[in-house]
Amino acid sequence: MPANVTSDEVWREVSKGYFAVLGFVTPRGEARTAGIVYAVRDREVYIATGRDSWKARHIARNPRVSLTVTIPKRIPFLPWLKIPPATISFQGEASIYDAGEVPPEIPRALLRGLEVTPELQKEVCVIRIRPAGKFVTYGVGVSLPTMRKPEAARGRAPV
Repeated sequence: MPANVTSDEVWREVSKGYFAVLGFVTPRGEARTAGIVYAVRDREVYIATGRDSWKARHIARNPRVSLTVTIPKRIPFLPWLKIPPATISFQGEASIYDAGEVPPEIPRALLRGLEVTPELQKEVCVIRIRPAGKFVTYGVGVSLPTMRKPEAARGRAPV
C-alpha cells in the first residue's frame, strides 16, 4: 500500500527546505539539471539566477520544468549510518521576472543576506515555478524502516 501523504504535508516539507534539483530542456531537446536554492511563497517556488545563465535562457524557450526536493534523513545518535534522503518531485510551468518585479522579500530570501542593490537587480532574474499535477514522494510521512519497502514509501498527492 502506498504512503498516505497529503498536499499540506508535502508543502510543509517543501517550505522547510531550500535546496532542490531543477530539470529543464535545452533548445536542442537535451535534458539538463541544476542544483538550485529556492524559496516558497503562496505555494509557488522561486529561484534566483543570472540573467544570462543557461537556466534562464533555456527556460525562456521552454517553460516546462521539474523540481526534486531532497529531505535529509538521519538516525539520532547514529549519524554515521548513511540513509538516502526522502524526495518530493513535481512538474511545473516556469516564468522569468526581473528581480524588481517580484515582492522584495523573495530576492532577499533567495540571495540569503546579500544586499539587493540596483546593480545586482540588473544581473539577476527570478524564476517562478507554478507546480502542476501531482507531487510524487518517496519517504515522506513514513518511518525509516518503511523507506526500505518501495511500495510503502512511495506516495502521491495533488499539488
